[in-house]
Amino acid sequence: MSLISCAVKLCYQMRVKKFFSPNITGVGRLIRFLIGCAFVFAGWLLGRADYTLPAILLFIGGGFVWFEAARGWCMMRACGVKTKW
Repeated sequence: MSLISCAVKLCYQMRVKKFFSPNITGVGRLIRFLIGCAFVFAGWLLGRADYTLPAILLFIGGGFVWFEAARGWCMMRACGVKTKW
């Protein structure tokens, strides 16, 4: 492995680590958890009403929001958008 490829790999790992570092407080985590619950519940209701595609999208969205809550990380904040919590 060349010196340049090692430097690129280290730089990439440092940037990714910084991007995924926790950036929200406990209030933001709670809000995201509740939003995830609402998404999953709405997906469940739509699934029972035979709206399959919207139900699947809401389940995926709810799972991602739960991931954000568990990790303490907000994708919008990581991209530079200022959010209230």
